[in-house]
Amino acid sequence: MNGHVVSAADVGVGEERTTIDQSSGCERLEQRVLSFAPGRSDERRTGERQEVLYVAAGRGRLHVGGASYELEPDTGAFLVPGDSFAVENPGPDELVVVSVTAPCEGEERSQLTVRYADRESLTATPNREFRFLVNEDLGCLDVTQFVGTIPPGRAPLHSHHYDEVVYVVEGEGVLHLAGEDTPIGPGSCIHLPPLQEHCLENTGPTPMRVLGVFHPSGSPASKAYEANE
Repeated sequence: MNGHVVSAADVGVGEERTTIDQSSGCERLEQRVLSFAPGRSDERRTGERQEVLYVAAGRGRLHVGGASYELEPDTGAFLVPGDSFAVENPGPDELVVVSVTAPCEGEERSQLTVRYADRESLTATPNREFRFLVNEDLGCLDVTQFVGTIPPGRAPLHSHHYDEVVYVVEGEGVLHLAGEDTPIGPGSCIHLPPLQEHCLENTGPTPMRVLGVFHPSGSPASKAYEANE
């Protein structure tokens, strides 16, 4: 499998859209973009899978097990199998959430939500940085959720051992994958299979920010291969 890209125009708003799943070659992870209109959503259930959420736009509340948690842009949330939850949007704007589900092999949840602003900035390469959102620090033992920052320019082609889905939060660029160059921008969704060489090039004047979720857990800085460029 060479990977998969869904353009922002194909995702749409005002709906629940499955962007990456088994039908696109991703065996374990399922990525969805959820748009919540003002009001309180119907109750949702995780079932037998774990689910990590990321607020891409808007503000609201996440209701889980009788407790309520604030949602704002750059908030991550960790839901375990058997959770029931609802999302409340006070309006007037839509609340856009990126959901990724995965099989749960182990969890010891100590915290349900986490803010990007409260997490440490770490170095991926000399000029790229990332911050963990949901990872083992919150008791999520086999999935990692992070936000990465990519400065203008292009890094060498590289690959990872893990299976990853990506959502472009902001910025414009080009995905170099499987010999093809695909324009990407806010809302673009990407599947990067294990050991598939790729590169996200930032063609804009300001940093690009991407949400990544991968399995098994680890660090975005780890690479299986990196070209000498």
